[in-house]
Amino acid sequence: MKRNTVVVGLGEVLWDVFPDGKRLGGAPANFAYHMSRQAFGAYIVSAVGEDADGTEIKKKFERKGLSTKYLARVPVPTGRVDVAVDASGVASYRFLENCAWDYLAFSEETEKLAHRTDAVCFGALAQRSVCSRAAIYAFLNCVPESAIRVFDVNLRQDFFSEEIVVGSLDRASILKVNEGEWRIVGCLCGVEISTPEMFFTGIFRRFPSLKIIVLTLGKSGSEVATRDGLRSRVFADTSIEIVDTVGAGDAFTAGFVSALLRDASVEKAHSYAARLAGFVCSRAGAMPDVPADYCRLEA
Repeated sequence: MKRNTVVVGLGEVLWDVFPDGKRLGGAPANFAYHMSRQAFGAYIVSAVGEDADGTEIKKKFERKGLSTKYLARVPVPTGRVDVAVDASGVASYRFLENCAWDYLAFSEETEKLAHRTDAVCFGALAQRSVCSRAAIYAFLNCVPESAIRVFDVNLRQDFFSEEIVVGSLDRASILKVNEGEWRIVGCLCGVEISTPEMFFTGIFRRFPSLKIIVLTLGKSGSEVATRDGLRSRVFADTSIEIVDTVGAGDAFTAGFVSALLRDASVEKAHSYAARLAGFVCSRAGAMPDVPADYCRLEA
């Protein structure tokens, strides 16, 4: 791993509003938080409102040791999402529309950050607005070719399209999808979806820049496929008592990327990612305090 590695969560930041209160969230922000816990230089490129919710987010990030240098303030409400969690801990979401992260801007400062980025994670949700999509693509177009570029799909409500999914995959080196997304992504991309293996083959064929596909399968574990034919399967730890699944996928992404940045094999990165995601499932909210032993990549 090189010194002064730079990692970026690019997209939405918001409040996850549960029946018992609100918690800090947003997939790219969750990713950046967990990367910071791995001792990487992690940044959030997003926007919050010029309101109390935005000020509170900024203060919470700072208390967690995350830089807010690239967290813009804009004159619209800070993002919020109503979260419902069922009896098995699985979450569903309803997002506020026309909020701060719909107005991301690509500035001279964010361009400088892009040029020195070693890994970036982005999704479909923040691209629901043309403004933010343009800023995200401008950032990705300035990231070095050698950087890890994770498209962690995160399909929510109807805030996605073929244009968004295909445009994102054209700019990604890693695709991450979950059990409810991979068939939708396959259909949007016009590839065979009769089995995960056919999906892997079709996506790799259509998008030459992709090197790795990660498929998370909830209680059934996860699969990882590489362009050169490697296949890795990890089964879920059934001993974990699930509190909620909010942010578990983002922790998985961070664990996987952090291991790759430390030159771990794909198999070891996969195992570590599953372990970190399992811990997050055992705690409330997307950004729990993570014990030091969960931040170490075991030999």
